[in-house]
Amino acid sequence: MPKIIILRGNSGSGKSTIAKALQQKIGRGTFLISQDHVRREMLLLRDRPNNQAIGLLENLIEYGFHHCEITILDGILYTEIYDRLFERIKELFVDNIFAYYFDISFEETLNRHSQKPNANEFGEIELRNWWRTNDLISNIDEKIITQDASITETVERIYNNINEQHNEQSPNMTAKQETEL
Repeated sequence: MPKIIILRGNSGSGKSTIAKALQQKIGRGTFLISQDHVRREMLLLRDRPNNQAIGLLENLIEYGFHHCEITILDGILYTEIYDRLFERIKELFVDNIFAYYFDISFEETLNRHSQKPNANEFGEIELRNWWRTNDLISNIDEKIITQDASITETVERIYNNINEQHNEQSPNMTAKQETEL
């Protein structure tokens, strides 16, 4: 059964860094969808209700469901804008959803943002305007990632969560099948 990993939180919280590291750890065929890439680079859109990126993200997630063992979706993904997307994810993936919310302080977010390659594109004023506290999805259980967790610890936590569920669902899998995942 296909799985989806959702990584959400405020801008600069570390979602994309974790998404890329997780994709590398899981390996080939892991489908990584970045909300920023779809919305800002592919479509040049502002994050507003009913923007065109929502439909494209739905299409990409459906592609992942039908063609990939694991899909990773990372982005700010405000609940009031992307609620329809979360409903579709729940319909497709049912109980194979691994959702994580990055609950990072604003001060740490500023620090992390200052280390990003695009740090000069926007700053503290924009980050404050975009800031949401505890913007959790209503119909999908999200686990909290705090600023105390390192990149390695976070990737291992998510990777282990996926494998624990996988082993519960298919306890008789051979070692070869395990490595092919």
